[in-house]
Amino acid sequence: MSMKSAINVIKEQVNYFHLIRRLSLYEMKSQNRNNYLGMAWEVLNPAIQILIYWFVFGTLRTRDDVAVGDMDIPFFFWLLTAFFLWLFFYQGTVQGSKSIYSRLGILSKMNFPMSVIPAFVISSKFYIHLAMMGIVIIILQFNGYYINSHYVQLLYFIVAAFVFIFALSLITSTLSTIIRDVHMFLNSTLRMLLYLSGVLWPISILGNMEWLMNLMKLNPLFYLVQGYRHSLFGTEWYAVTQWEYTLYFWVLVAVLFIIGSALHMKFRRHFIDYL
Repeated sequence: MSMKSAINVIKEQVNYFHLIRRLSLYEMKSQNRNNYLGMAWEVLNPAIQILIYWFVFGTLRTRDDVAVGDMDIPFFFWLLTAFFLWLFFYQGTVQGSKSIYSRLGILSKMNFPMSVIPAFVISSKFYIHLAMMGIVIIILQFNGYYINSHYVQLLYFIVAAFVFIFALSLITSTLSTIIRDVHMFLNSTLRMLLYLSGVLWPISILGNMEWLMNLMKLNPLFYLVQGYRHSLFGTEWYAVTQWEYTLYFWVLVAVLFIIGSALHMKFRRHFIDYL
């Protein structure tokens, strides 16, 4: 039954792909329609955040270089290559978790499957992520980190990030609709996760606590963070050389997707009852 639910959700995404694309663009526009600069704020807000990081860590308080493969990378660029992945994960997961219950009022008027809702909400954040990654790549070009063959791998990790967030959101959007406290708990937990994903500090400093390092590596976001960095700096074919980690990541994503699909298909006919 669980596998059948997963197959049905996949079919719905394929059959309604064009609708997901249109709704995601509408979502982006509607969220910024009252702002004078419109969708430009989707880029300006994270750009301002990264400028603050640059000012703090690049000028006021310099940090030691961080090793990525066989390269020593200045801390700011090391942070930059993972920061926008974190923003995509955080925004996509938080918005995805409340995507269904925040739209319960229009469920009776819909003529498309409900699994489309978290998909187009996450897609609206995905476009912003692609734009921000384009800016990161331009910044890297001006600082000696040029486009390389490992960028092929970057495309893989971008897709992997989207699939992971969608699988997670199938679970959280269902549970949040039934129990609203789930969304609040998730929001708080994700803020803590920022410090446990290797985004702000290298977990290599825990070298004398190998058990803790291995525990932190169980976090699938760490796999994505490492993949982004090794791809952008061209240091390692991370998905291949760390094939055991790659296998672990996809097994975990598959399990999350199957559980999320089963929950979604079981409860979605009752979602309107929670209005």
